[in-house]
Amino acid sequence: MSKIEIKKTELVWRGKYDEEGKLVPREKPGPYPFQIVESINEPRIEKGDEAAKQGTLFDTWKGDEGSTFEDGWKNKLIWGDNKFVMSSLLEKFAGKIDLIYIDPPFATGADFTMDVVVGDKGETIHKEHSVIEEKAYRDTWGKGIDSFLEMIHGRLSLMKDLLSDEGSIYVHLDWHVGQYVKIMLDEIFGRDNFRNEIIWCYHGPGSPGMKQFNRKHDNIFWYSKSNKWIFNDSEIRISHDQKTVENFKKGLRGSGFAAETYDLDAGGKIPEDWWVMAIAGRYPIDGTTRIGYATEKPLPLVERIIRASSRPGSLVADFFCGGGTLLMGAEKLNRRWIGVDLSRYAIHSTRKRILENKGSRPFDILNLGRYERQFWKVKAFGVKDEKKALYEYLAFILKLYGAEPISGSAQIHGKKGNALVYIGAVDAPVTIQEVTDALQDTKDMNMKELHVLGWEWEMGLNDAIQEVAKQMVIRLKLRIIPMDAIDPQASDRGDVKFFELAYFKIEIETKGLKAKVKLEDFVVPHTDLITADVKASIKKWSDWIDYWAVDFDFQNDTFNNGWTSYRTRQERKLTLHASHDYTKAASYKVFVKIIDIFGIDTSQVYEIKVK
Repeated sequence: MSKIEIKKTELVWRGKYDEEGKLVPREKPGPYPFQIVESINEPRIEKGDEAAKQGTLFDTWKGDEGSTFEDGWKNKLIWGDNKFVMSSLLEKFAGKIDLIYIDPPFATGADFTMDVVVGDKGETIHKEHSVIEEKAYRDTWGKGIDSFLEMIHGRLSLMKDLLSDEGSIYVHLDWHVGQYVKIMLDEIFGRDNFRNEIIWCYHGPGSPGMKQFNRKHDNIFWYSKSNKWIFNDSEIRISHDQKTVENFKKGLRGSGFAAETYDLDAGGKIPEDWWVMAIAGRYPIDGTTRIGYATEKPLPLVERIIRASSRPGSLVADFFCGGGTLLMGAEKLNRRWIGVDLSRYAIHSTRKRILENKGSRPFDILNLGRYERQFWKVKAFGVKDEKKALYEYLAFILKLYGAEPISGSAQIHGKKGNALVYIGAVDAPVTIQEVTDALQDTKDMNMKELHVLGWEWEMGLNDAIQEVAKQMVIRLKLRIIPMDAIDPQASDRGDVKFFELAYFKIEIETKGLKAKVKLEDFVVPHTDLITADVKASIKKWSDWIDYWAVDFDFQNDTFNNGWTSYRTRQERKLTLHASHDYTKAASYKVFVKIIDIFGIDTSQVYEIKVK
């Protein structure tokens, strides 16, 4: 192995250089187009008849909105691996983001866990991380500090490309990795662009028997992109009145509340680079309560950062957004925002949190959908021989499902016990025609049960195809291939769960130009995959539901959230009926979306006529 020639002081870890001593180039997948999964607080724009006919389930985000709210900008909440997402954002947002705040995982599995509240009575259960979050944890810490540094280095480099010339990045860490990342930030952003190491001091119970001082602070490293940066000192100055001094002293005595008690007083002083603020869960300034993440940060903390290093209308971003604290601060302070997270549940929790903020601006929920899966398929199985790659993909999914491959049928890929198995494509939804053909092959093979595994599903498939299966006297199970499956180690662990598609019943009543939708049932079929504490918390069918929404004028494009009811920690009651007044008699499509307590959505479209 060649020796690495040392030309400068730098942090080196396994994986940074190859065996010949050459710097390993960072991976920049894509760019891939974003799918718009849901549009919220945005009035629907009427389309012509031809445009409506040609629409699909998801619109592709075109990036053609303006750079202000007045010019049509919509905030963006994106579900996916931030490496893929940031690479895809570069095309439109390189040099456009004024502030990035990130709070990446600190080397503890608690970074991906949270407390989830279930049902009308608000019983709390502890949600462990999903398999895809477990994969992120293993990828980050599987080889110790080396794998974390490899993960964060590539992402910090992408963030630098996204920052504007006046932009700043705040990286929130603690004693596990702070000193290592400080050296890395010097390398990426330059030592001369280091602005502050901010020490966030907080309070909490001690740990008996530690034989050392309690660790009660985090490190926040602030770097600018260049030698000119935004710093709004008048926004963050602390007044010197007696009340502030008294509160400060109380904070030091352990109240968990101190120097955030500030007045926007231009005559006051700029705060020191050590901040004594409320710990997560104690927000005495505005009464905001935490949403349940173990590593959740207080809103006043990020508000100070937003005030200091961005302007009203600036674009700010958090690429490990978790429960969306930065996004909430951006909403309050009139900034545009982009939030990204790997966790489906984090995206769902943030959506509710933003909706709960009265007057929140329009935002889209995006993902990379099939494009991220296509990248995974190529990387995992290759592209030189498409037939071989397809065989390896099918064999991999069958192994995850505990099935074995069989041949002789174009529509049947495997067998599990007495059931045949069909697997949908990586880059397309399973269609009614595909399942119909698979059912026919099942019947021709004199089998009585078929399991269909799919990443995505044609709208309305569940209701329509179950009737066909009944007529053929075949037991049909439709199961979701989870994004967890892209982890090559998942088959060894045996904990990838293929949940059945949930289904629901509604009643739609029309009278004149008014339509009423009543939710009557929601069924999660495969309850044997659900933990005992969750099942014990469910008292009635509606307890499975965390959120539901209706698009009363669906036009075969993006789901437009026109009405919604959802549970919060304070308000547990869920409204089970919705109504809408149309302006003219016509035929309409009503799109109903339900998100269960696991963050998984189930949708159905209904056609109605109003007279």
